[in-house]
Amino acid sequence: MGRYLNSSTPYALYQGETNQPYFVDKSLLLAELFPVLDAGNQHICITRPRRFGKTIMANMIAAFLSKKVDSDSIFSRLKITSNLKYKEYRNKYNVISIDFSKISRSCDSYSDYIGKIETTLIRDLKKEYPQIEVYEDDSAADVLETIFEECNQERFVFVLDEWDFIFHKDFINEENKKQYIQFLSNLLKDRPYVQMTYMTGILPIAKYSDGSELNMFDEYDMACKEKYSEYFGFLDEEVDQLYDIYKKITKNPKILRSELKEWYDGYRAAAGDYLYNPRSVVCALRDNQLANYWTSSGTYDSIFNYIKGNIADVRNDLVLMVAGEHVPAKMQQYAATANALHTKDQIYSAMVVYGLLTYENGKVFIPNKELMDKFDELLLSNQQLGYVYRLARESQRMLQATIHGDTDTMEEILEYVHDTEVPIYSYNSEVELSAIVNLVYLSARDEYRVEREDKAGKGFVDFIFYPKRNNIPGIILELKIDHTPQKAIEQIKEKNYQLRFQGKIGEIPVYEGSILAVGISYDKKTKKHSCEVEML
Repeated sequence: MGRYLNSSTPYALYQGETNQPYFVDKSLLLAELFPVLDAGNQHICITRPRRFGKTIMANMIAAFLSKKVDSDSIFSRLKITSNLKYKEYRNKYNVISIDFSKISRSCDSYSDYIGKIETTLIRDLKKEYPQIEVYEDDSAADVLETIFEECNQERFVFVLDEWDFIFHKDFINEENKKQYIQFLSNLLKDRPYVQMTYMTGILPIAKYSDGSELNMFDEYDMACKEKYSEYFGFLDEEVDQLYDIYKKITKNPKILRSELKEWYDGYRAAAGDYLYNPRSVVCALRDNQLANYWTSSGTYDSIFNYIKGNIADVRNDLVLMVAGEHVPAKMQQYAATANALHTKDQIYSAMVVYGLLTYENGKVFIPNKELMDKFDELLLSNQQLGYVYRLARESQRMLQATIHGDTDTMEEILEYVHDTEVPIYSYNSEVELSAIVNLVYLSARDEYRVEREDKAGKGFVDFIFYPKRNNIPGIILELKIDHTPQKAIEQIKEKNYQLRFQGKIGEIPVYEGSILAVGISYDKKTKKHSCEVEML
């Protein structure tokens, strides 16, 4: 019929997705929309970080509901077919499907952008309803209103993907944003022709002027709203299924199931589920290689752009988060729409919205290795972070000093902590000491898989460094406050922490080379660090 009205594009795109070997069936989302359709004039907005399946779900909804193509050949294979109302809703609606991220190469102004969208929609409507009279100055909303009045109260389902795409374009100013919000309001709010609006984006709906323009939307984000959580991102059991497929169809599979979890899991949904980044999982299995797929695929993932408004308050938290700690934060729902981020809560809230951090129980944290690598890169490359940058840059020298038992150099590097203009931590707990030690061994992650507070032997060890190659030693590192480093090494021996390198009974040992026991202590009275290294 048209480019937007009952287009065949969503059907073709979703059909292509279902034919992929690593497709995950999320079609039960449709059943949750049936009551919304029944109610009429309902508006929902799903916001998620990019690459979390928003467009796939939008195409699925349009393909299922649109009158354009009989989609039974797709959906009869999926979970939604078990719903008793499957046939009642399938392909029964006029669907207006607009992907707002589709922009012509020559577009360089807001008027060009929105003008093209409105002109195309009016053209589609005139083609499908030639009997109605359209005036030159009619908006798309005017034409739809006329159709409703003159064509037996015809109604439409709106599927609007990437609603906020235009907000990230250089040629858009604040006035344009207000105009765009007004366009959406005029098209959708209190319009009798709207059966349902399903809208997606990264940003929560910006509340410009008095905040009333789009207040008809029910918004569902990942951090605070439980509903629809399971349909965006992959659950553990879904990744299990994909991994089984991977083992069957991949020649010489190289990825372990545990590695998928380490690299791509950890996003926390309000409903309580931990979610995997779906794009990264699929790319890793397809390529048979673990890599930073998500963090290298977009323009909104430069961490420094978020923290630059308040480096002084944020950098200590960065040290803790890179060490695996959770940092208190109050989510501010619309911080991501602000022109500048100044407070820690604004910064962290925006980073959660964009998927650079995740949020649980009043705290933010780095969800997985893919994101951790991005934070490591920040600490190692940005001089504006002050002492954090200087300590991170010393991490290669710290590793070499440890391997060679050069405790004088190790202690010298740790003393950098007290050479800063503001003391970093009071070291009231081993958590703070652990964060600093993690920082000064940051580059070790290139050559080791570093696990923190890992169960080993008869107790827990602070750090275990598992070598990625055989010509470097394994390292067991224990931290102590107001005790000697020798005491830390004694604990390593007494607890048999080295057994962790042997792996589980019946499995191939994790590592069979030499192992170093490393003790690091801090004396609160003297403000001095002491180190000891011993071969086990």
